[in-house]
Amino acid sequence: MSVPFRIGVMQLTMEPLDEMIASARVMDEAGMDTIWLAEAYPWWRKHGMEARSSTVVSALMARETERLTIGWGIISPFTRHPVQVAMDARVVQEAAGPDRFILGFGTSKIFLNNAGMQTSKTLGPMRDAVAIVRGVLGGEAFDYEGSTWNANVPAMQAEAHAPRGVPPVYVAATAPKMQALAGEIGDGCLTPSITTPPFVRYTRENVAADIDIGCTVVASIHESDRDQGRDGAREIAGMYLANKVQNIQGSADTLLDLAGIEQDEIRPVAEAMEQGGRLAAKAKVTDALLDKCKPIAGTPDDCIAAIEEYREAGCTHMMLELWGANRHDQIRLFGERVLPHFRG
Repeated sequence: MSVPFRIGVMQLTMEPLDEMIASARVMDEAGMDTIWLAEAYPWWRKHGMEARSSTVVSALMARETERLTIGWGIISPFTRHPVQVAMDARVVQEAAGPDRFILGFGTSKIFLNNAGMQTSKTLGPMRDAVAIVRGVLGGEAFDYEGSTWNANVPAMQAEAHAPRGVPPVYVAATAPKMQALAGEIGDGCLTPSITTPPFVRYTRENVAADIDIGCTVVASIHESDRDQGRDGAREIAGMYLANKVQNIQGSADTLLDLAGIEQDEIRPVAEAMEQGGRLAAKAKVTDALLDKCKPIAGTPDDCIAAIEEYREAGCTHMMLELWGANRHDQIRLFGERVLPHFRG
């Protein structure tokens, strides 16, 4: 199987709804392949932003766009029973139409921390969640008893007014065992922010299957000024580097090791985020540290070269963590100057 190379945007659901919908429309018009909704959890309240449900936002986006594929990147099976996830998925399928929806599952350490739901068991729950979602959406009578969740759902009747079919199901994974599970049961594997080309190669080895590898990479662009083109990527990198220290320390060790980033190197970024918010954290992201994050940032030529490096490493689905000023103009610039290089 040959997986087509796609380029999309990862949208954090912590911004006003009207802004997110407007951005999705611009992505649709600019020719982006996908928009992925990264569900934001209450941790973001500390920094002046409010979490919003990805499942609800995705259905609204589907109604406001024409061709853009909408992905959950990701929701956690610990936040909703997998039967409920299937019900939410049906709404997005109905709103979007055929072949415009991807269901992405991930554990989400941030949510578990916020909700006091620490668990050492993630592989079994993920296997259950994927099996139940597919079983329910498949439409046949479904009876399942898993290690964490169960389901008993009757068959869909022929006269039922509902979409048919199971959307692609992706699994977000950082650790090798979860990546191997993604290769076994998933249609794709999603990597976390601060993914670098070495981490892509690491993921490919662990997945050991010819599936879509979606890579979340900090990004921003300017038509001619490289420094301005890196400005937004510096800010989003600061936010996510702080997150690696404050929320998921330990699980991100390999991610950071393969980027050549030390915990001591990013602790000042995390402290600045706590004390002064994302702009203070941005100020602590040096050029050297940003370079280690391997952003898709700078001029269009810089972005093309960086995307090529990721593609050569084995990425088949670039998910731009696009940030900074004039984001709609940035999206259009990607559409006009970067996407044509990867089409055809």
